[in-house]
Amino acid sequence: MAKISLDEMNPAMKSKQEQLLSKFEKESKTRKFDHYLLAQGLYWISIIVALYHFGTSFIGYPATHLHRSLHVAMILFMTFFLYPANKKASRKSIPWYDIVFAIASLAVAAYVWIDYINFINRMGSPNTMDVVMGTILILVVLEASRRISGWPLVILSLIFLLYGLFGRNLPGIFMHRGYDWKALVNHIFINTEGIYGTSVDVAASYIFLFIMFGTVMNKCGMGRFFNDLALAFAGSSKGGPAKVAVIASGFLGSINGSAVANVVTTGAFTIPLMKKTGYSNEFSGAVESSASVGGQLLPPIMGAAAFIMAEMLGVKYSSIVVSAAIPALLYYLGILVQVQLRASKLNLEGLPKDQLPKLRDVMRERGHLLIPIAFLLYMLLFSGATVIFSAFWAIVATIAVSMARKTTRMTLRQILDAFSEGTRAVVSVAVACAVVGIIIGVVSLTGFGLNMANAIIQLGQSNLMMTLFLTMITCMILGMGLPSIPAYLITATMAAPALVKLGIPPLAAHMFVFYFAMFANITPPVALASFAAAGLSGGDPMKTGIQSVKLSLAGFIVPYMFIYNSALLLIDVTPLVALRVAITAILGVLLIGMATEGYLFKDMVWPVRIAAFLGALLLISANVVQDIIGFSLAVLVVLFQFYWKHKKQIA
Repeated sequence: MAKISLDEMNPAMKSKQEQLLSKFEKESKTRKFDHYLLAQGLYWISIIVALYHFGTSFIGYPATHLHRSLHVAMILFMTFFLYPANKKASRKSIPWYDIVFAIASLAVAAYVWIDYINFINRMGSPNTMDVVMGTILILVVLEASRRISGWPLVILSLIFLLYGLFGRNLPGIFMHRGYDWKALVNHIFINTEGIYGTSVDVAASYIFLFIMFGTVMNKCGMGRFFNDLALAFAGSSKGGPAKVAVIASGFLGSINGSAVANVVTTGAFTIPLMKKTGYSNEFSGAVESSASVGGQLLPPIMGAAAFIMAEMLGVKYSSIVVSAAIPALLYYLGILVQVQLRASKLNLEGLPKDQLPKLRDVMRERGHLLIPIAFLLYMLLFSGATVIFSAFWAIVATIAVSMARKTTRMTLRQILDAFSEGTRAVVSVAVACAVVGIIIGVVSLTGFGLNMANAIIQLGQSNLMMTLFLTMITCMILGMGLPSIPAYLITATMAAPALVKLGIPPLAAHMFVFYFAMFANITPPVALASFAAAGLSGGDPMKTGIQSVKLSLAGFIVPYMFIYNSALLLIDVTPLVALRVAITAILGVLLIGMATEGYLFKDMVWPVRIAAFLGALLLISANVVQDIIGFSLAVLVVLFQFYWKHKKQIA
C-alpha cells in the first residue's frame, strides 16, 4: 500500500493553498512579471539584498543610521516592485508611479549616506531638507504597509501622528505638551527611537537572518522531514493525524514565524488526514490553527520574537529561551490532551502502520538535517557567540550538511533561490517593523506608554487580576489582523508597562502580552489563522475559531499561571521549586483538557467538569495550600470517572 507523503498533495490542494494565502495573508499578493528582464532583475536584486545582510552579519554592519536606512530603502524598493497598489492594478507589469515610489525610497537612504555626519549632528534641530526627506520616508513607509498588510497598521500610525500633533488638546491623563511636525519628523526620522529604531534594527539583523535560515532549511527538505518524523512518531496512535498536525506545525511555526502560512503549508497535508480519520471539519481546522499559532511561542526561535524580546528587555537570548520553554510545552500539552480525549470519546483510530514512513528510514534519509538546528542551539546557548554570528554559521552549516545526501543536496541555483525567497519573505515583516517604528516613536516622545499603563491600572482599580484581564483584552484587540512581530512590538510598548508598574517582572510582563497578541490570530471575530484553516477543512470559519479557542484554553490560562508564579518562567528559582511548579502546572493543564472536552474514561457530568476546572485554577497559584486542594480535586475527579466507568460496565 502506498505510503502517506507530503509529496502526494494533489494539484487541487496546492491551488487551494495559493488561494487561501492570497485571501488571508495579504503578504502573498505579489506580482509575477511577464517580462523576462523585469523578472530576472527583481530576482537578482533580491539576492543582492540577501547577500548584503548575510555578508555584513559576518564582517560587521555599517554605522547605525547607515545600515538601518539602507535596509529600509532596499525593503521599500522591493515592496513597490512586488506589491501592486490595489486589486485592480496589474500583477504582470509595473506602473510609473511605483517606480517613483521605489526611487523615493532609495533617495532617502542616499540622503542619509551622502550627508551622514551633518545629518547626525542636526539631531534635535533638523533643517528644511531633513523635514522634507523625513516626510517622504513616513509617506512611503505608510504606503508600503497599506499594500502589504492593509489599513489597520496605517490607520493606527495616522492616529498616533495626529495624537503627537494635537494631543495637547486632549483632556485627562492622555494630554501632552504638544509637538509640531518638525519635532515629530526629528524624532521619527533622525532619532533612533522612530523608523530607524529597535524594531528596524531587529528586522535588519535577527529577523532577516532567521527567515533566510528558514528558507534554506525548507529548500533542502526540512518541511518534508518534520512531517514524516511526526507521522512516524504519532501517526498510528489514537487520533494520530491530529497529533501529527500538532507536532509538525509546532516545529515549522517556530522557524517560519507566520501562523497563516504555517496553517496553509502544513494544514494542506494534515487536515485531510484528520478528516479521513473521523475528526469534524471544524475540529480539524482548529487543531491546525492552534498548533500553528503556538509555533511562535515555542523556543528556540519563536518566529524571531525571542530575539526582539531580548533586545527590548536588554537580557540574554538564552534567558528568553529558558523562560519560554515550560509555558510553550504546557500549551502544546493542552492541545494534545484534548486531541487524545476527543479521539477516545469518538473511538477514532490512527493511520495504518503500513501507510506510514518508518522512523529508521526517515532518519536515514533526512535525519542529518537536525545537525544545523543542534549546531544553532549550541552556538546560541553555549558558545558565547552573538545571535547574529550564530545565525550566519547556522545558514552555512545547513548548506554544508544538506550536501550529505542526494535527497537533500542543494544546487547553486537552489541556494540562490532560497536567498531570493528569504528576501521576499522578509519584506512584509520588515515593512511592518518600519511602520511600527512610527507608533513607537510617537509613544516614546509623548509618554503615551506610561499614560496607557496608568489608564489600565486605574480601570483595573490596582487589582492585579482585573489589570491582567484588561491587558489581555487590550493585547488581543491590538493584535487583530497584524503579523506576529508588529503585534508584539505594539503590545509590549502599550500594555506591558502596566504590569511592570504593578511589580510584575519585566520578562513575565512581556511574555504575557506576547501570548495574547499571538492569540488574536485564532480568536474571533478576526481570526486569520482559524479562518485559513476553515478554508482548507471546509468547516464554518466562526465555529472553527471558537473551537480553536477551546483547544488553546490552556494557552489562555498559562500566562496567568506564570504571572502569579514566576517560577514557571524559571526566574530566580531553585531546581526543587521549579520541579514542583512544573508538576502542578502539568496537572492543571490535564484538568483543563478534561474539563473542556468533558471526558475521561467516559463522558463527564457537569459537576465533575466544574470540579476539574476549579482544580486547574487552584493550581495556578504558587500557594502550597491551594496546590494541595487542587491536587485533591484532581484525584477525586479521576477516581470518580474511573469508578463511574466500571460501575456502568458492571451494570
